[in-house]
Amino acid sequence: MSETQLDKIYNFVQINDRLATAGQPTETQFEEVKKAGYDLIVNLALSNSTNAIPHEAEIIDRNNMEYVHIPVIWENPTLEDFQEFVKVMQQNSERKVFVHCAMNMRVSTFVYLYRWLCDRVDEQEARQVLDKIWTPDEVWQAFIEKIQKNYTN
Repeated sequence: MSETQLDKIYNFVQINDRLATAGQPTETQFEEVKKAGYDLIVNLALSNSTNAIPHEAEIIDRNNMEYVHIPVIWENPTLEDFQEFVKVMQQNSERKVFVHCAMNMRVSTFVYLYRWLCDRVDEQEARQVLDKIWTPDEVWQAFIEKIQKNYTN
């Protein structure tokens, strides 16, 4: 399995050996994700987000992977969304996890915060992937600050 096949997934980023992020994969690309050894798919997009796949959970199940859906409303990401994400990531820290949303914007923000505040990765290193994908708007910058305050106080 060459990484170039995974690189074809929109905004794909390999974080480390056990974590990768991306925008919405196609049904065929989920098969490639499985071939690459990922066994947990975490979806932060809504079921009606850009390019969402109907019955994504069934596709993941058919590929013998586990599926976790944490629908994060684009205009209103919450502390509870992030806490659920942290719980899933911590419970699956030994597994290969593939996290996606519609464009890898929600995900890049959640993974940045998780790596920095929970995994204790250097903040600048953790932020590199976020900066590669996008510059958070006012809503998402406020979310980042809210999560930072909650996890550092």
